[in-house]
Amino acid sequence: MPYYKAPLEDFRFLYNEFLDLSLCQDLPTMADATPDVIEAVISEGAKLCEEVLQPLNEVGDRIGCRFNEHDNSVTMPDGFGEAYRQFCEGGWSGLVADPDYGGQGLPSFVGLAMSEMKNAANASFAAYPGLTLGAYEVIHAYGSDEQKQTYLPKMVSGEWGGTMNLTEPQCGTDLGLIRSRAEPQDDGTYRISGTKIWISAGEHDMVDNIVHLVLARLPEAPSGTRGISLFIVPKFLVNADGSLGERNGVKCAGIEKKMGIKASSTCEMVYENATGYLIGEPNRGLAAMFTMMNAARLVTGIQGLGMASAAYQAAVTF
Repeated sequence: MPYYKAPLEDFRFLYNEFLDLSLCQDLPTMADATPDVIEAVISEGAKLCEEVLQPLNEVGDRIGCRFNEHDNSVTMPDGFGEAYRQFCEGGWSGLVADPDYGGQGLPSFVGLAMSEMKNAANASFAAYPGLTLGAYEVIHAYGSDEQKQTYLPKMVSGEWGGTMNLTEPQCGTDLGLIRSRAEPQDDGTYRISGTKIWISAGEHDMVDNIVHLVLARLPEAPSGTRGISLFIVPKFLVNADGSLGERNGVKCAGIEKKMGIKASSTCEMVYENATGYLIGEPNRGLAAMFTMMNAARLVTGIQGLGMASAAYQAAVTF
């Protein structure tokens, strides 16, 4: 039977003996990060990963996500929705997020410890809050005050999810070939049209709304990567009072059949005159998106570390 025990002793050695955290005490994120708080957070995080997330890993890969053609929705495997609810109610979705938007504001090294445990216990599950955190970081760094107030509190609470939409059928690593279009509208919004592929967490039933960050081209934009802009395109439009409005012009056209992490929905997303909102400066979208991409690179390394730890433990048990 699969087994995972979080490496708490390793974390304690790093935080209490190897690293001199006293040098960081003046940083805002360290204000409440006392040794007792750090110990309590990683210990409770370990329990969640060992007792809630890890038991779902097998069923996630055995059953996987289900795409429903009649309404273009994606249904998660049994147990994932309840686990996600526990995750959010425990405050884990806002562990390192800005307190101004409902987060706990803890230092990133605490968040990375939690990320390692999540990925070791259940990499499919870890993708969903991971993508949301990345989208949160982009909006937090580049969004207007109105955009931050509209989207960040719900993303920090875990009520809304987030994604990044880069790759298209004709371009993967060369994003200069992007064809998705953004047409300016008189009200300051944009109409987004195009197809994106391999979009992790693009559609699922664990959240009320999904905030897509989409790379697209404005009319007469420069060619190549210098002509790419970034847009917020929510699954559901948001009313002035913060409630959800009508469904936006974005849908999932299908999910990939993969060898692993089958409970992570990897989607083809189709945008058909969807309402989008420019984030950051025109034609500077790729630079803004690198905030999320660089975070994803770091977490990919942490993901490998977590999986190696889980594989080692499974081998020893066997």
